[in-house]
Amino acid sequence: MSTSVEEKSQPSSDTSTSTSTSARTLALPEDASVDGHRIDALLGWSHRFEAGMAALALGWMVVAVWRFRGSKRAASDGGTKRSRAWVLGLALSTFLVVDGALLVGSEGYLRDVLWNLDVPAKDPRTVRIEINAHQWSWEARYAGEDGRFNTPDDVVTWNDLRVPAGVPVWVQLVSTDVVHGFSLPNFRVKLDAIPGRVNQTWFRAAREGAWEVACYQHCGTSHYRMRGELRALSAEAYAAWLREAGRQAVQAYDVDDSAAHWGWEWKAP
Repeated sequence: MSTSVEEKSQPSSDTSTSTSTSARTLALPEDASVDGHRIDALLGWSHRFEAGMAALALGWMVVAVWRFRGSKRAASDGGTKRSRAWVLGLALSTFLVVDGALLVGSEGYLRDVLWNLDVPAKDPRTVRIEINAHQWSWEARYAGEDGRFNTPDDVVTWNDLRVPAGVPVWVQLVSTDVVHGFSLPNFRVKLDAIPGRVNQTWFRAAREGAWEVACYQHCGTSHYRMRGELRALSAEAYAAWLREAGRQAVQAYDVDDSAAHWGWEWKAP
C-alpha cells in the first residue's frame, strides 16, 4: 500500500480558456482521444439526418397549410386504411434508418474500442490505474516500478491523473460509498463507479495537454466539487514523474495507515 502524493496543480490558462470557449458554443468538447472521432462522426451523421428530417416535415406542413388555407374545417375520421398504413410505414422506416444506423455504429465502436480490452491487455506500454471514487474526490493508484499493486512503492494521487500520450490507459474503478460517474468528456469516456464492483474501461490520449475529470452522477451535497484534472505527458516526463513519486511513496509508507490500503489485485479481462 502507499501514502498519497498530493499535487493539486491548477489547470493551465490555455486549458481554462479552451473550457470557457467551449461553454459558449454548441460544439462537443474538444476531442483529445485517439478513438473519439468515431463517436463524433456517429453523432454528426445522426444530427445531420435528423435536421434533414425536421426540415422535410416542416416544409411539408408549410405546403399543406398554404395549399388548404381556404378549405372548410373537416371532421376527423381517422383516415382510410391505406393512409394509416402509409403513415405507419413512413414512421417505421424513419425509425429503422435513424436508430438502426445508431445501433450499428454504436455496436461497432463498442466491439472495436470500448469493450475491446485485448488492446490494452496486449500492449506492453499500457498504463494501469485503479481509481477509488468517494464523496467527493477521485483517488488514483498507480503500481510503482515493481509493477504490482498494494506494495510500498504504489503512487496515490487525489484528483490528479497523469498519463503518457499515445499509450493505452487501462482504468479499473470502484466506489466506497454511493454511485459516482467517472467522466472524461474530452476522451468520450463515461463509466459508473459502483460500490462492491470493479468496472473497467480504457482510452488513449492523442496528444499532450490537460483536461477535466468530472462526475456525471449526482452523488451528494458536494457533487459540484468532485472534479479533477487529467494531464497527458510525454513518455519521458511521465516516466520521470512516476519514478520520483514512487520514491517519495516508499519513504512515506506507513503500514498502519489503513485508509491508504484500499487497492486490489488487478482484475484480468
